[in-house]
Amino acid sequence: MAAIDPGLRLASVRLAVSDLPRSVEFYERVLGLPLVALDADGARLGPDPERPALLLEGIEHPTPLSPASTGLFHVAWLHPSRAALAVSVRRVVGQRWPFDGASDHGVSEALYLTDPDGLGIELYADRPRAEWLRPPGGHGVRMVTLPLDLDDLLTQDPGGAVASIDPGTTVGHVHMKVSDVPRATNFYRDALGFEEQATMPSAAFLSAGGYHHHVGLNSWQSAGAAPAPDSAPALREVQVELGNGGAVEELERRLRETAGAEAIEEGPNGGLSVRDPDGQLLTFGSQ
Repeated sequence: MAAIDPGLRLASVRLAVSDLPRSVEFYERVLGLPLVALDADGARLGPDPERPALLLEGIEHPTPLSPASTGLFHVAWLHPSRAALAVSVRRVVGQRWPFDGASDHGVSEALYLTDPDGLGIELYADRPRAEWLRPPGGHGVRMVTLPLDLDDLLTQDPGGAVASIDPGTTVGHVHMKVSDVPRATNFYRDALGFEEQATMPSAAFLSAGGYHHHVGLNSWQSAGAAPAPDSAPALREVQVELGNGGAVEELERRLRETAGAEAIEEGPNGGLSVRDPDGQLLTFGSQ
């Protein structure tokens, strides 16, 4: 079967949070995502007011999130340049919010933090594709985890406080905790048509169009685990945009052959929705 549409982009993510005003304040002040709309049902934030990249909804009676459950590992915000990433790093530090780690992955430079509910966040910038290392045979990418040269990154910061994230920032990838990496990989590769780009112990990385990864999967904490209860903070939905309506129809045909018609739900605006083996909701529409 053909691979999923190479023009795929991750349009938005929807998170359920335990304290909506607190999370809105964090994502607006610390991450710099402009608030587009706020009402009793939730909030929409993002650099593009016409296409908010982050949707937040409050939980009426929240319970703590267990790190051992399946679900979100992190939402990764792709910055258009090293300078834009450096500005975001300065903003987070200036707001006295801690980073949990920083890594040079070869294909990208990344820093990690968590939101007030413990939901993971990555801030990163890609290196040019021509610089990505390839494994023997040339298929996929070589991803590494090395110390990040933070001093060198911060030299890219032009200086001065910048309240908002760079307008070119998007959701670059979503990394999820799964109960069984081979099972999840089979679904994203064979049922949806993502291409496997790299593997690590108990982890896999898949993408469309030769990107290093749009989807990360790991079972480092979650092997054999169940999803968190609906009362816990969590990733509720990943909204994916394909190049056109024909790509959505092609995906539906593929899903009918591989997962069965019963796995497909009707999505908004002529799109479709499907749940991965761990119950994560994915919605596909056209750009």
